[in-house]
Order: sequence, then structure tokens, then C-alpha cells
Amino acid sequence: MKQLNLITTKEYKHFIVEIKKQIQISQTRAITKVNQEMIILYFNIGEIIHQKQQKLGWGAKVIDNLSNDIKVAFPELGGFSTRNIKLMVQFYTEYSDIQIGQPSVAQIKSENKSEQNVQILVTQIPWTHNILLIQKIKDINLRYWYITKIVEHGWSKNILALMIKSEVHKREAKLTSNFKAILPSNDSDLVQQSFKDPYIFDFLTISEPFREKELESNLIEHMEKFLIELGSGFAFVGRQYKVEVGDSDFYIDLLFYHLELRCYVVVELKKGKFKPEYSGQVNFYCSAVDGKLAHKDDNPTIGLILCQEKNEIIAEYSLKNMAQPIGISEYELTEILPKEFESSLPTIEMIEDELKNSFRG
Repeated sequence: MKQLNLITTKEYKHFIVEIKKQIQISQTRAITKVNQEMIILYFNIGEIIHQKQQKLGWGAKVIDNLSNDIKVAFPELGGFSTRNIKLMVQFYTEYSDIQIGQPSVAQIKSENKSEQNVQILVTQIPWTHNILLIQKIKDINLRYWYITKIVEHGWSKNILALMIKSEVHKREAKLTSNFKAILPSNDSDLVQQSFKDPYIFDFLTISEPFREKELESNLIEHMEKFLIELGSGFAFVGRQYKVEVGDSDFYIDLLFYHLELRCYVVVELKKGKFKPEYSGQVNFYCSAVDGKLAHKDDNPTIGLILCQEKNEIIAEYSLKNMAQPIGISEYELTEILPKEFESSLPTIEMIEDELKNSFRG
């Protein structure tokens, strides 16, 4: 009998996909386990050193000696520089009242949910993230909020630093919307939490007066940073996306698909103050996307209006009779240069002339 070529069979292809999946799961678990053990080790070392410092008055010199001795004993082992050992002590003092590692049954039943959650989650994020959090955020509840976001979204250290700097915890779920009135109760909270107010576009440098098209072009040019600011789950679909309705063509400023919410997101950019007619325009665009683009299994398209300024009452009234889920948020251009200030800056030619004159003198 002719031997079956397994590589070309459908069963084998499914088989290898499953094997690869299991390997990836195992690798992730192994990495997580290694990280957990390292965090616990650093906590325990910090505890021992801190106790010796308190009891025997050990100073910084001891930590220098300890760092050198560990490097000699374990030359292949990194992470024991003088600086990092000092951070272990700081890490311990921050969580000295919380038992880092697997909680006991009594600890799980503890009424202090923030401390309970921190002790479980703190070993699930990288050491560099932990250090950044204890150095930048002192409030335990706020720190827990950021830890859950790291675990949920897989933020890198750089993204975490950006989120802390922009105080994303103050902006999440703050936008004006009709989500609760339009969407099922189980979905509306999740959708609300997926958007912010305001959005901070501090990676742009635009001079006043600027046009909406200029803002749009700059956001497209910095799409990676724009997506980071939008948040997890956004996938860019297109700019000035054409939708044909009847005998007319309509163009959506920016169209995204949200991978977690399983729906399209229509984004309209507006300069200046919010106007009520914007809601009607976006309501129409969302209906068109639902009818022309969305799959039958997709959730309703969401509209997001970004403006520089809004009156909350006007924004709320403008959404009352809308059939589509729409949110209204402000955006900030923190590096914007007023025209009068921009004109006062020296040009390249002026700087070159000044340098030539200085050399002649």
C-alpha cells in the first residue's frame, strides 16, 4: 500500500496547529512561572536585607559586597547589581504587609480586596514594571488598577510609562455617550471602558490655525502612537473610507475595527467646539457601515466624535434620540504652537547667519 503523505493531509495540518498551540501555551506558562519565582526571590532577598539593616545597622557597603559575592558565586546569573539589590529592598518595604506569592485560604477570604489582588497579580507582571509602579504610584488602589491593565493588555514598560504620564486612569470611560441607552447592559459598561475623555495627542506638533484634514494626516502619519492612545483592540481599516448609499458617496474620516468589541468604530475629527449636528452625521455613518460593511455576527457599529471642546449638556441632548451607539470626547494637542509664537522662532537660515557672524568676530 502506498504510504500516505501526512504533510499534505488536512488531518495533519490540524494536528500540527494544535501541537504548536500547546507548545506556545507551555512556553507562556514557563515564562510566567519563571517570572513569579524571580519576583518572590527578589521579595525574599529584600526582606532579609531590610531586617539585617534594621537589626544590625547594615549600610550601602554591605549591598556592594553582596552584589560582588553573588556575581562570583553565580557568574551566569544576572539581576544582582548594587542598584537592583537596593530595588529589592524598596520592593519589599512597599509590600512588607502583603505576603507575595500564592495566597493562603485565609488571605483569599480577606476583606482587603486591594491588597489581596495585588499579592496575586504582582508576580504576574515583569520586574521592571513593578519597579516603575512603586516609584511612580504610591496609592495601592491605583497601583492595582494599573497592574490589572498590564495583565489584561500586555503593556510594555514604555507603554506603561506613557499611560502613567498621561494619567489614563483619570480618562478611561469618561466620555459622554448613549451606550447605556442603546446597548445591552452587559455590553454597555465594557464599551464605555474602551474609550477615553480626553484623548491626548501630545505626539503631534500642529500650528494654529490648522484644518481637520491636517489633523487627520498627522494622526495617520503617527498611526502607531495613535493606536496606543486609542487603546487595546483597535485595528485601522481606512482613512476617508468611502461608503455608497443610494446614488451618493460618503467619506468617513477614520474607520477602525475593534477586535475585542467585535464591531466597527467610526471616528470623526472635528476642530473647535462640538455641534449637535455632528451626532446626526455620525449616526448616519454608523447605520451605513452596519448595512454595507458589517458582518451579521458583528456588534453594532460605534461612533466616536473627537472635538477640541464640548458642552456636556449639549452633548448629552444631541445623543438622546440617536439610534446608534455614539460617544463624544475631547482631544488635546499639548505641543501645539500658536502662530505668533511659531513666527518668533528663529529659522535655520537665521541660525546659520548668526553662527557665521560669531565666527567672523
